[in-house]
Amino acid sequence: MPVTPASFVFPKKFIWGVATAAPQIEGAARADGKGESVWDRFARRPGAVAGGDTLDRACDHYHRFDADFALMRSLGIRHYRLSLAWPRIHPDGDGRVNQRGIDFYHRLFDSLERHGITPWVTMFHWDLPQALEDRGGWRSRIVPEAFARYADTIVQAYGDRVKNWITLNEIRCFTVHGYNGADKAPGARESAQVVNQTIHHALVCHGHGVRAVREFGGRGARCGLTDNCETVVPVTESAADIAAARTWFTEANQPVLDPIYRGHYAPAYLKRCGAARPVVARGDFELISEPADFVGLNIYTGAIVRRGRTGRPEIIAPSASYPRTDSAWLNLLPRALYWGPKLVAEVYGEKNIYITENGCGYDDDTVKDGECQDLHRVEYLRSYLKELQRAVAEGVPVRGYFVWSFLDNFEWADGYRRRFGIVHTNFKTQRRTPKLSAKWYADVIRANRVL
Repeated sequence: MPVTPASFVFPKKFIWGVATAAPQIEGAARADGKGESVWDRFARRPGAVAGGDTLDRACDHYHRFDADFALMRSLGIRHYRLSLAWPRIHPDGDGRVNQRGIDFYHRLFDSLERHGITPWVTMFHWDLPQALEDRGGWRSRIVPEAFARYADTIVQAYGDRVKNWITLNEIRCFTVHGYNGADKAPGARESAQVVNQTIHHALVCHGHGVRAVREFGGRGARCGLTDNCETVVPVTESAADIAAARTWFTEANQPVLDPIYRGHYAPAYLKRCGAARPVVARGDFELISEPADFVGLNIYTGAIVRRGRTGRPEIIAPSASYPRTDSAWLNLLPRALYWGPKLVAEVYGEKNIYITENGCGYDDDTVKDGECQDLHRVEYLRSYLKELQRAVAEGVPVRGYFVWSFLDNFEWADGYRRRFGIVHTNFKTQRRTPKLSAKWYADVIRANRVL
C-alpha cells in the first residue's frame, strides 16, 4: 500500500469548508411567513425525536447568521455549504412565493459576501413542505412538479450570487428512511414499490434542479447532487477483496447513481425489484441524466467487505467492541474516505468529487473554563483526512472537503443531545464556543495539509 508523506500538501485550489442545513440550525420555524415542513410536524409526534425536541429555535441562526459568519471567517473558513428552506420560499410547496423568505436569504448572502465566504447552496435538505406531504408527498409526481417551480424560483432569485448549486441531499435518507424506516420524516410505512417510486421521483427532482441551473444560473454556474452512496471498504487491499468491494459498491448504488450517470436503471436492479419496480414516465431519464458538473459525497462510515467462499462479496459485521461514535450507525472507518471517492471515480467515471459531509456525533461535548476539548473529534477528522490525502495523492479527483457540521444543531431523531459541530452551541443561551476541533481544522485550512 503506498504511503503518503506527512508533508503532502493538497492542491492549491482545494476547497476547505463547513456544512449545515436550514432545518437543523435556522429556528424561526413559523417566522415571516414560513410554512410547516414535514420535520416540523414529525418532531411533534410523541416519541419521534429524543427529548421531545423540535426545530422551533434550533441554533437561532435565522437571527444570528451575521455573527455566525464572523466566527466562520475568524477560523479561516472561506466556503460554506448551506441549504435553503423550501417552506420559507413556497410555504405551501407549489403556491405563492413568500417574499419575506426570498428577502431573508438575500440578507444572508449579503452577509456571506461581506465576510468573504463563498456559498454552496443545497436546494433541498429534507424539509419538504408539509402541504405537499398532505397531498401525497414523494409518493406522487406532485413533488417533482412543485420542485421544478421551486428550483426555478431560487435560481432566478439568487443566480447572480450563487454559483455552486447542489440539487438534493441524500436521496436514500428522505425516501427509504422516510417511507419505510419510520425514523425520519414523514415516518411512513409503505410498500417496496412505493419506496422505489419515491426514489424515482427524487431523481426527477434532481434533473429539474440541474435544468434550472442551466436555464437561469448564469455564467459560471455549476450544479451537482450530494449522495450518501453506499460506501464499501475491502477488508484487505488484496486483488480479491478489492474486486469484491467494487462488485458490492456497483450493485448497491444502482438505484440512484445508474440513472444519473447511465440514463437508465440497471437490468439487475429491475430484476431485484420485480413487481416493485418504479414507474417511469416518458422523458424522465433524459432529464435525470442531464450531465452535472460534480458529485458531492457524504461519507461517515461504510461496510467492510471481503471475497466470500462462493466468490461473491461478503460483508463482515463489526463486533460489539468495534470503535464507534455515540451514533449507533457511525462506526469508525477512516478508509471509507479513500475508497468512497475512489470507487465513484472508477465505476462511474466522475472527474469532480467533493466530500460534502464528513464528521462524527458525540453526546459528551462540554464547555469547561471556556474550552471544549473534543479530542475524539480531532482524532476522527485527522484519521479520515489522512485517507483522503492518500486518495488525492493517488489521483482520485477530489476537489474539496466540507466538515459536518459547523455548529452543534438539531440532529434529526437524536434531537439536541447528539453533537456533530466543531463549534459548541449552548442551546439555552445560544452561546457559540469553538471546540478544539475547530482550531485544529483552522490550522489544516491554513496549511492546506493534514497536521
